[in-house]
Amino acid sequence: MVRVTAYVDGFNLYHGLKAASGRKHLWLDLDALVTSLLRPGQKLENVQYFTAAVRNDPAGLQRQTDYLHALTHHCPRLTVVNGRFQLKNRFCRTCNSRWNVYEEKETDVSIAVAMVEDAACDRYDVALLISGDSDLCPGVRAVKRMCPEKRIIVAFPPKRHSSDLARAVDGSFTIGDAKIRQAQLPATVTTSDGVAIPRPAYWA
Repeated sequence: MVRVTAYVDGFNLYHGLKAASGRKHLWLDLDALVTSLLRPGQKLENVQYFTAAVRNDPAGLQRQTDYLHALTHHCPRLTVVNGRFQLKNRFCRTCNSRWNVYEEKETDVSIAVAMVEDAACDRYDVALLISGDSDLCPGVRAVKRMCPEKRIIVAFPPKRHSSDLARAVDGSFTIGDAKIRQAQLPATVTTSDGVAIPRPAYWA
């Protein structure tokens, strides 16, 4: 069997889903989604989900926390890898306004390092990269230099695409709407401790 490891760029996927269909498909079962993307003869080893805790939005953070808890209990092959947000100051030269924003950090580097390390340790035959971020190209090229026998396939989230990334990998495609709709978590996920985690009402 061909071993597959999936690397999911959480925020790239999230923004693609929102751009395509609003909030209605955010309660996504990543294990089921990735499994639906496999070809005959391929076996899913694990799914690595890269994200960062939401800042300055308590309600959004609670929804994210609930989703991650539901994912980790429902998808035993899934690992969550946390990055961070960094405060950045912005300045408008035209109106002299100043404001602060939070910028996601470390996700691209974390994905690249994981792909390279797993390739070097022979943990996969095919890496399935779910992202449309061209910043991942250096990591892809590093894998191809070190382990040219490893294949890297990009599955672009809805409304996300990078020609540079598509050229760097062995193959690419866009995840279809039907795959997203059919890979939703149960309305309520119950943990092994009997805790019920319902889909956030805001994501209706």
